[in-house]
Amino acid sequence: MGPREELGLAGGATFGRARSSAAPARRASLLPSPVPQPLPEPAFRDKPHPFARQWDEVCRRIERWAAVRSLAPDLAENVGSLGWFRGLALFISLMLIAIMFWPRFAPLEAAPLVALDEGSQAEFGAQAVRAFALGSTQGRHFAATDAVSRLAAAPERPEIQLTATIGENDSLPSMLQRAGVGSGDAGQVAVLVANAFPLTEIATGTRFSITLGARSSPSDPRPLVAIGFRPRFDLALAITRQNGGLVLSRKPIAVDSKPLRVQGLVGDSLYRSARAAGAAPGAVRDYLRAIEQALPLEEIAPTDTFDLVLSYKYAADGEGEAGDLLYAGVVREGRPRAQLLRWGTDRGFASLADITGAGQSETGIFGAPVAGHMTSGYGMRRHPILGYVRMHSGVDFAASWGSPIYAVTDGHVQYAGWHGGHGNYVRLEHGGGIATGYGHMSRIAVSPGAMVRRGQIIGYVGSTGLSTGAHLHYEVYRGGQTVDPMSVRMIQRRQAADPRQVAAFRARLQALLAVRPSAILGPQR
Repeated sequence: MGPREELGLAGGATFGRARSSAAPARRASLLPSPVPQPLPEPAFRDKPHPFARQWDEVCRRIERWAAVRSLAPDLAENVGSLGWFRGLALFISLMLIAIMFWPRFAPLEAAPLVALDEGSQAEFGAQAVRAFALGSTQGRHFAATDAVSRLAAAPERPEIQLTATIGENDSLPSMLQRAGVGSGDAGQVAVLVANAFPLTEIATGTRFSITLGARSSPSDPRPLVAIGFRPRFDLALAITRQNGGLVLSRKPIAVDSKPLRVQGLVGDSLYRSARAAGAAPGAVRDYLRAIEQALPLEEIAPTDTFDLVLSYKYAADGEGEAGDLLYAGVVREGRPRAQLLRWGTDRGFASLADITGAGQSETGIFGAPVAGHMTSGYGMRRHPILGYVRMHSGVDFAASWGSPIYAVTDGHVQYAGWHGGHGNYVRLEHGGGIATGYGHMSRIAVSPGAMVRRGQIIGYVGSTGLSTGAHLHYEVYRGGQTVDPMSVRMIQRRQAADPRQVAAFRARLQALLAVRPSAILGPQR
């Protein structure tokens, strides 16, 4: 008996409240009484049915057999054992079963919702959009009714307007006939144009606006109604049919020519930078040739500024045309590095030093005409191609293909063209019986009769003629006979320049330098 019971028996009291003399009542539980759950239905193997007992025995035998044999062994272990072969056979069997049930990737053909007869199929074929090779038809065709009147011939347009362009090595009559003009009208147009403008001077790419009228019969060509084109920037020609004949009219166009200055940083490519600034391709090529006379292109830095001034023509109809290059310069850090001006009767480029070089004299051997090293000297040698010993009448300089070839001194071009074993060849006369020859060029940059200055590009290194590789064959003539170029010494004296010419050159240079850089406006021709 515990202490509480002893206290209760002794004093007849309990902790917290008095106990009645009656028998103690059982305290109600605070939790709800549990609801009895139904027993789960026994499995089929646990039922007392005779068939269930037999099935349970079969299942127990399978379980005992599977407990001692592994159906999925690790094929990386016990290789060659009976269990390993059993697992391999199971693996191959499963693979074959998977292959047998491999899906077929073929388009599924769905049955039509409604069976189509021949008439419906023809209707679908007429309205469907598909290729002719698949049986397409050009829409539905209806039989003619009384409301349809049959035409003997389809009507033609009464007038056709088109544009034609004359091509390279093309003639005006041939171009017009290709455009649909009859041979008679094309011949008349050629005669009319020839009386107003030389046909050979019509530039390639000239556009012709042609208007053709209605023809009298289907076998006849359309008659020419009007034709117009622009053979020159300041001239337009128009031919119209009047009173049954063709009449030509000249339409002069007012043109204003002003110098246009283009500047910009050289950047990665001088050519692309100048083109991006608005200079025409021909002007950029002339600029590069001019600058190369005074400054090698390799010495031009990306931070330099190119400066060129060209003549630009503005027509009254809004078109523009770039003209000749007037000034070429290079500026470095705000100071001119090269300044060349188109000057003289030969329309070449010259610097102020070339004009004011009076009284200067230079003594020494002729300079090297190309940036390269000498590979063969003057005298007897075995020819590398012909194979026998013969006179080598000059010296050879090895240089890369396309390297510029420079004139060793001032002179005029006596010959420029093909010269037998020399290939592309240029001969310069310098006066006093002295001449120089340059052979095996890939391209000639001068024409016969032109005046050249010292350092001017006259061609480019190549391998034309009897040559084994890219090089320059350089000759010097004295009194018509070849001499050793390395033995010739020169004394060059420039005549005193005319002060009026120097003043005119300075004034022209200052006038072009005063032109403000601007962009090309309007459509270019």
